[in-house]
Amino acid sequence: MPQAILPNGINIEYDTLGDPKNPTLLWIMGFGAQMTAWPEDFLHLFVEQGFHIVRFDNRDCGLSYKHDGVMVETDKVTMQAAMGETVTVPVPYTLSDMAADAMGVLDHLGIDKAHIIGASMGGMIAQTVAIEHAHRTQSLVSIMSVTGDLAYGTPTEAALNTLLAPPSPDRATYIESAANWAVWCSKKYFDLEEAKARAAREFDRSFYPEGSHRQLAAIYASGDRSDKLRNLKTPTLVIHGRDDELLTPSGGERTAELIPGSVFLFVTDMGHDVPLPLWPVFVDAISSHARRAS
Repeated sequence: MPQAILPNGINIEYDTLGDPKNPTLLWIMGFGAQMTAWPEDFLHLFVEQGFHIVRFDNRDCGLSYKHDGVMVETDKVTMQAAMGETVTVPVPYTLSDMAADAMGVLDHLGIDKAHIIGASMGGMIAQTVAIEHAHRTQSLVSIMSVTGDLAYGTPTEAALNTLLAPPSPDRATYIESAANWAVWCSKKYFDLEEAKARAAREFDRSFYPEGSHRQLAAIYASGDRSDKLRNLKTPTLVIHGRDDELLTPSGGERTAELIPGSVFLFVTDMGHDVPLPLWPVFVDAISSHARRAS
């Protein structure tokens, strides 16, 4: 896959699908997740709807730039944020830097504007793009995400413990541990064999748990976006699952409440994932939203 070398020296791995003359949907993945977590078969459904697709690996993940060996006191960052304090602990980057990376990919491709779509941490980055790069954001889709206000979207203890548990560096054990994802995935549609297959693909492409510590620090150091979201003028669709235990539904409800004129799609039987049986719901909602915004 190609790479964009940004002016700051960061290299970002990206992929495109469809005709670049068509409107662009820029897909941003979440915490510790590679761009391949947006399945190619899923994205091809949007190509069939007449869109050009761009997806990429966030920094510190996948095949993009890795801040190897850069230490961050993540526990201190999260503690300051949890206590409502401004984070003063140094972090190597913030969500603003990650949003700028996304714009750097568009620059590399010669794309002026795009529909920005993000899931989980990717939704936080997408919100930041809409706030800080409004002139380049045709529309925003925030999926299973939050505003940065820690009072909303609080994960269940089981989901949080599973997310933050150190992954096994052994391939076979890592693949077996995919069974633990059931705690936050859509309970009605969780497919253990598919989860294991995805874990195998992810491990083989890029196993890099070190980056997750820095991404987590970026999330907490970036603070609360509520006031800025209140002033957003970007056409916005907020999607959240009723069964989400990793970022619970109040996170999506609050996001939609804050952004003027936003549309809230509350999806039954959806957890913190985009399972295949729900793909038609996503394709219809996101395609329609992008067309209205265009």
